[in-house]
Amino acid sequence: MAKDESFDIVSTVDMQEVDNAVNQTKKEISQRYDFKNSKAQITLEEEGIKIIAEDDFKLRSMIDVLQTKMINRKVPVKNLDLGKVEDASGGMMRQTIKIQQGIEMEKARQVVKDIKNMKIKVQAQIMGDQVRVSGKNRDDLQKVIQFLKQQDYQIELQFINYR
Repeated sequence: MAKDESFDIVSTVDMQEVDNAVNQTKKEISQRYDFKNSKAQITLEEEGIKIIAEDDFKLRSMIDVLQTKMINRKVPVKNLDLGKVEDASGGMMRQTIKIQQGIEMEKARQVVKDIKNMKIKVQAQIMGDQVRVSGKNRDDLQKVIQFLKQQDYQIELQFINYR
């Protein structure tokens, strides 16, 4: 009798690469002419990335540089949740960017629902912040992976532990 094949659907971000991207952004901003004599700063904190700048243009420029550095380091920018722009002290502007780790319950339910609507003989179950898909046929699992790659859940999905 054939054993069940399975894989896990996760959404993770390599925090070391995020740290590297933040450091590269700091370096580029310190060298740019339009940021000369600027108090703009970017820091990686426990709750996410905090950006402080004098005006909206510099704030947007810093975010753009950060996203470019993350793309170059293969960090999924879909997992960045841009917070609202707030006024900070001294006429500065602040924005916090949260980094989404794992699949939220609501999105996990949507993934499971979409897999069940495919009418393929596979089972999908939510396991914490990931989804496990199992079935008897590897071809069915490949179809599920191809289907999910075409969907947009506002987060980057990775497929691991394929066995």
